Amino acid sequence: MKKNIKMVLALFSSLSIALSGCSLAGTQAPEATEYLSDKESEEEVTVEEEDAASAEDSIVVVNNLFEPVLEELEHEDEIMAQKAEEEKEKEQEEKEKEEEKEEEPAEEEEFRHINIVFFGDSQIANGRSDGSDIPSILTTRVPNCTVYNLAIGGSTASVEKSTSTVDPASLRSTSFLGMTYCLAEKSDRDETLADNNRTVLETMNKVDPEEVDYYVIEYGANDFFNEVPLDTQEYDQAEKAHAFYNSMCMGIDVLKSISPDARFFIMSPFYGVYVNDDGSYVGDSYIVSNGIGTLADYAKKARNVAEDIEDTFIDCMFISRCDLYLDTASEYLSDNLHLTLLGRQIFTRLLAHNINFAMGYEPYAYLETDFIKIAEYDTEETYRCREDIMREYYPESWAKYIKGEFPLAQPSEEALAEYGEKSSDG
Repeated sequence: MKKNIKMVLALFSSLSIALSGCSLAGTQAPEATEYLSDKESEEEVTVEEEDAASAEDSIVVVNNLFEPVLEELEHEDEIMAQKAEEEKEKEQEEKEKEEEKEEEPAEEEEFRHINIVFFGDSQIANGRSDGSDIPSILTTRVPNCTVYNLAIGGSTASVEKSTSTVDPASLRSTSFLGMTYCLAEKSDRDETLADNNRTVLETMNKVDPEEVDYYVIEYGANDFFNEVPLDTQEYDQAEKAHAFYNSMCMGIDVLKSISPDARFFIMSPFYGVYVNDDGSYVGDSYIVSNGIGTLADYAKKARNVAEDIEDTFIDCMFISRCDLYLDTASEYLSDNLHLTLLGRQIFTRLLAHNINFAMGYEPYAYLETDFIKIAEYDTEETYRCREDIMREYYPESWAKYIKGEFPLAQPSEEALAEYGEKSSDG
């Protein structure tokens, strides 16, 4: 039975909202300017990509939202320095072993080497110190690739509000736009990164932009927390640099200028849940607004970026490829915001389908049909689209698949036998 309950959030004297366990700055309670409606029970809620985030009667505006900083990111440089020393010793040992071996003729590689550069916030940075970050996991699913993780926890796509100048020569910003200027050597990367992000600086120094094949870009959560405008119609460069959509486009333009042959994968911000101090539900990414829009609105703008540059959008918000939603959030998210290891593994598999398809390693049917339910997910599983489905609904994929043209997706013996019989019949 449906019922309307108007919940005035201001009645909570010490309400601390957390998108995944975030608390409000200081002890200030949120100032509510809307009411929370539970017109649909949790069991009755159905999410439509366009409608769920825009239902005006269910929007809750909460001020002073912020993203918590994970402890692992606070000590990341120290951990990575120790890890680098260990890797250096290991490399020396391997080099000595290699020198003892006789030279063997090099075999022709089945998979071309590719370089993938990641920009993003903590969702991409998390796990970097122990190799469980999304970029590192990707190397187990995309053959012969080198990944460069330039993500920084807490960073935005847009230039920080406190920064008035956006002239690259004087800009010192870890925003996406600022980082692209650093990679393009338009901004001083040492001054920007050396003090607090030395690991990222060392990684950036290894990147040759002309050799980059793919850029993966994920922002939006911290732009949402910092009440960054979704976009602007202003012509002023400073105004554009301080808006989410515009700064994304500006940064991509910079990357295109230094990596003209690279392709782009635009990841949306990830779905999350808002709770108060006692853990009770307040809202999620579809209904909690920062006064400008919901996090789902920022995800839509990320999709607009991908559409406008005519490249690939990776959905991490609208449950089109996995079941991350209210009832599964505790399994995907460690604190209602940041992905768990299992969550990172799932989204890495979905991202890998897109890259493997772009490289010609997998058919389009694989990325189109793989929908992951976390309760059934096997980390060791290699996804295969059912052959009867591919044959019926993806004829172009099937025509190449049955001929063995996809290195990571080979036809079964039964399918080959049937194909051989039909070919011989003529």
